[in-house]
Amino acid sequence: MARFHPLQVAAVDRLTDDSVALTFAVPPALREDYRHSPGQHLALRRTVDGTEVRRTYSICSAAPAPDGEGPDTLRVGVRLVEGGAFSAYALKEIAVGDELDVMTPAGRFTLEPAAGLYAAVVGGSGITPVLSIAATLLAREPQARFCLVRSDRTTASTMFLEEVADLKDRFPERFQLVTVLSREEQQAGLPSGRLDEERLSALLPALLPVQSVAGWFLCGPFGLVQSAERTLRGLGVPRARIHEEIFHVDDGTTAGPSIPAPVHSTVTARLDGRGGTWPVQDGESLLETVLRNRADAPYACKGGVCGTCRAFLVSGEVRMDRNFALEPEETDAGYVLACQSHPVTETVELDFDR
Repeated sequence: MARFHPLQVAAVDRLTDDSVALTFAVPPALREDYRHSPGQHLALRRTVDGTEVRRTYSICSAAPAPDGEGPDTLRVGVRLVEGGAFSAYALKEIAVGDELDVMTPAGRFTLEPAAGLYAAVVGGSGITPVLSIAATLLAREPQARFCLVRSDRTTASTMFLEEVADLKDRFPERFQLVTVLSREEQQAGLPSGRLDEERLSALLPALLPVQSVAGWFLCGPFGLVQSAERTLRGLGVPRARIHEEIFHVDDGTTAGPSIPAPVHSTVTARLDGRGGTWPVQDGESLLETVLRNRADAPYACKGGVCGTCRAFLVSGEVRMDRNFALEPEETDAGYVLACQSHPVTETVELDFDR
C-alpha cells in the first residue's frame, strides 16, 4: 500500500520563471519504500485552511538499479498552475530544510529497460516522467535508442533544458531530440507552431520507422496526447505500444454515459488486508464512501488522471465519469478508478490490494 512519510527538501532548483525542481532526501530506512520504476510519480500533501490538498508530480530522476539500493534522493518537477493551491506554494514558499509529506511512488506510465527503439511525444511539463524513462533506459541498456519529440511555448519556458542536453552529450548515437516551439522561431530546426495531428503525421515518419518503435510514450496536455495517439493509430501503431499520461484536462472534457444509480447502494472494500461494507451516499464516488470510513484509502488527484486510486472491481457494476489513467487492458481486466466510479448495482465490491 502507498503511504506518506515526511521527507526533507534537499534542494530547490529554479527551472524557468514558472517551474522548479524539488529534491527530497530519502533516509536509509525508507529507501526501499521509495524504490521506483522510471516514469512513476509522487503525491505531495499539505493542509490549506483545514483542508487536505494532494497533488501528484512525476519523478524526473533516473530509477535505481534493481540489484542496488533504493534511491537516496528523489527529484520532481513542479510547474505553476494558475490558482494552484500546491504549485504556487512550491514555487514561492518551499525552502531547503522544509519537511513535506510524500507518498511512496505510484503509477503505471513506466518502461522497464530493454533493447530496442523507443520514442516519446511530450508537451510542457510532460517531459518530467519521460526524462526519467529516457535517462534510465539509455544508462542501463546499451542496445536501446530513444527519440524525444518535445513541444514547448518558448525556449525560456522549457523545463529541464540542461538535463536533456546532458543526455545528448552522453548518448549522442542513441538519443535523438526534436524540439518544436509554438510561440518562438528557432534559428535551426522545425518552424514554430503547435504539434497538431497534421504536423505529427508528416513529422514522425520522417524521423524514424514508426511501426518499428517498441513503445511510444505520450505525455502532456490532453489535446497533444490525443492528437499524437490518433496520429500513431493512423500510421498503423498497435494500441498496446502506446502509453499515455495526461497532465492537464479541462473539466467536462469526457464523461461517462448517464446510468441511473440504484436507490440504495453499498460498497465493500478491501484495503491493506482489511475489509468493510458501507452505504454509498447520494452522488458521492466510491472513493468518497471509502474515505469516510477509511482515511488511509489511496488517492491523489481525484480527477481521473493519476491512477493512484485504482482498484479491482470484484463484483457489481460501476459507471466511471472519466478515465485518463488506466490503459484499455487494465479496464478490460476489471480495474476502475475509485474516484470516478459510481455504483450502478445495489452492491459493489472493490479490492485496493490487487
